[in-house]
Amino acid sequence: MAYQPKKRKLTAEINVVPYIDVMLVLLIIFMVTAPFVTQGVDVDLPATASAKTAAELGGADNDRPPIIVEVGREGELGLSVDNQDMMRGLAMDELLTRVRAELQLNPKSSVLVGGDARAQYAYIIETLDALNQAGVGSVGLMTEPLED
Repeated sequence: MAYQPKKRKLTAEINVVPYIDVMLVLLIIFMVTAPFVTQGVDVDLPATASAKTAAELGGADNDRPPIIVEVGREGELGLSVDNQDMMRGLAMDELLTRVRAELQLNPKSSVLVGGDARAQYAYIIETLDALNQAGVGSVGLMTEPLED
């Protein structure tokens, strides 16, 4: 009797172990190089004495209209309370006094700061910082005019 090798059934399977190894190496390379690829613009941000994130500030959920502080193109200040006409040309001390008085009457009122698109960023930050130092707990930034 002659020797007959056993016939093996051929199976077409992909060996994925080398692919997993290559994928892990590529992942490590991308993780290491990602911090070096970030692009940005160097800016000189104005300093503040106290700054909080929006989550730390919380929010006032009531039906009262917000107190709106406006910062003009040249840093001039305006104030609107209860959807009344904007009082313009206020000094910072006068603005802070009026905002504090309104918040004593209505402590749950929110304060929104709206800045002219051409105003220097520093004017808006100085206003936000002054409001925060004056004890205003919740300050938001306006991005669009309020609907009447």
